[in-house]
This record gives sequence, C-alpha cells and structure tokens, in this order.
Amino acid sequence: MPPFSVLDLAPIPQGSSPAEALSRTLDLARYTERWGYRRFWLAEHHNMVGIASAATAVVIGHVAAGTSTIRVGAGGIMLPNHAPLIVAEQFGTLATLHPGRIDLGLGRAPGTDQRTARALRRDPHAADTFPQDVQEVRALLGPAQPGQAIQAVPGTGTDVPIWILGSSLYGAQLAALLGLPFAFASHFAPDALMPALEVYRSQFQPSAQLDRPHAMVAANVVAADDDAAARRLFTSVQQQFANMVRGTRGQLPAPIDDIEAYWSPHERAHASRMLACSFVGSPATVRDGLATFVERTGADELIVAAAVHDHAARLRSYELLANAFA
Repeated sequence: MPPFSVLDLAPIPQGSSPAEALSRTLDLARYTERWGYRRFWLAEHHNMVGIASAATAVVIGHVAAGTSTIRVGAGGIMLPNHAPLIVAEQFGTLATLHPGRIDLGLGRAPGTDQRTARALRRDPHAADTFPQDVQEVRALLGPAQPGQAIQAVPGTGTDVPIWILGSSLYGAQLAALLGLPFAFASHFAPDALMPALEVYRSQFQPSAQLDRPHAMVAANVVAADDDAAARRLFTSVQQQFANMVRGTRGQLPAPIDDIEAYWSPHERAHASRMLACSFVGSPATVRDGLATFVERTGADELIVAAAVHDHAARLRSYELLANAFA
C-alpha cells in the first residue's frame, strides 16, 4: 500500500468551540505522527461555522510546532484569495521555522461563497490567473535571480514543495504541464477522478521538483471495531452533506441511528454520489475497500479525511486504519 496522510479541516462538532477544535487538531496530528502517517494537511475555508482552519498558515504553524517529524502543509491554500507574495512569505517563514517539513498545496476555488469572496477583497476574476499565480509563488520560493526586484523574506531559496489540488481536469492538466505533484479531491468530488489521473499521467512533463507523475488521492475513511459502529459514526458526514444539498451549513452533527429517516431520496442520491470514495467499517472492511481503490487508481499516496463527531472515536479510526496496514 502507498503511504497514508491526513486531511483535517479542524472540524467544530455541535456543542464544541473553535478553541476545542484547534486543540483536537494538534492532538490528532501528534497521534497520527506516532502512527506513521506521512503528512498532515489543513484546508482553507471561510465563513463556515463548522470549520476552524480558515487562517490555514497559522494553524499549520501551530501543528508543526507541536509535532516533530510529520510533514505539515496546506491541502490547500486557495490562491485566488491571496497575493502570491503573501503566500510565499507565509510558507517561506513556515519552512524556515520547520525545515524540510512544510508542503504547499494550491487550489483554484475560493473555498467559500461569492459574498464571502467579496469580503476577502479579492478580484472576482482572480481564478483566471491561477496558472500565472502558481508560477509566481514558485519563483518567489525558488533561488534568487540576478536583478530580482521583489523577494519573499523569508521564502527565497526555501523551495517549499508545491502541489496542485483539483477536482477536475483543469488541475490535472496544470499539474502535468508544470511538472508538479497532483492531489485530487475525490473525498467530495469523485466524478472526474479517473479521467483526471489519466490526463495528469499522460501529459506529465518533468520538472526540477519532480521527474515523474506523483498523484495523491483523497478518501473518507471511518473505521471502528465493527461495521455497524463505523456506519453510525459516518452518519455525521452524511447529515453534513445532506445539509449542503439543502443549502444549510453548520457544525458537525452528532451521529444518529437512522440516516434514512433524516434525508430525502434526492438528498441521499446527491450526498451518496459526492461521498462515493468513502470506506466505512471494521479494519478488515476498510482494508479490503482501500486495497481495491488503490489498485483502481494507482495512487502514489492516499490522504484520508475522517470527520467524526467524537474526538476519541476519530483518533481510534485513524489508529485502526494505521494498524490495518501495519
């Protein structure tokens, strides 16, 4: 099996607070480091009462300072929300403080709704210049060039590894063109997974950072001692996605006994399609499902999201997953 990594949004469960969520994120990072996970990535989302990782670079610094060996990074920074120089300075600073441990995943989506995007004071057409902005960040983190007028300090010469994130063919094509590793968001947008991987691998052009394609694929994994217990834990995510279909967002719901009584057939169909790359059950069930998934995708790495309401159960899920492939 390929290496496993963690995708965390610092979820805020119902009845909890952002402070508790951030404390649990660090706790999870420390445990998953001990259990052998390769990376711990955090994602940028704004104006969402159930997610505490909006100031993504700040949380990355918090997690990196509280761990010692696991790579910590962004999965990702939504580049249209930021000036490339600011991103380079932030991640150059992180790399200076934590050498050899910082990753920078860059995404093209705003990570929020249009009203909040306006509140971020960014140009609504900023996504149109995403390829150029990626190249600008890349140059600012690379070695200084003769006569270079603008430098990221810290940042210049840190060569922070850059990843392209995507949920469509666009990101796959850009990652291939630039010779960068590619991470696909199949944990919530699985429809284009296989076509995107094919495009990325077939069009890949080697670069100074990467000599051959490297694809990381995301999946939801909820493991428990038996299938029934895991399926009940997973109803938190299912409720969350049903609520998205309804146009409502909130904190991560507690699990329920009967998800079929919660959602309509339409909500069930829509949420289940978005959650198609989910593996829920006992260690044996999860192991078999993931083995088939890796065989199908040829993933070089797996990054695992586990939005579980109870912190102890969430830790247990990641521990069982690690032990299943030990």
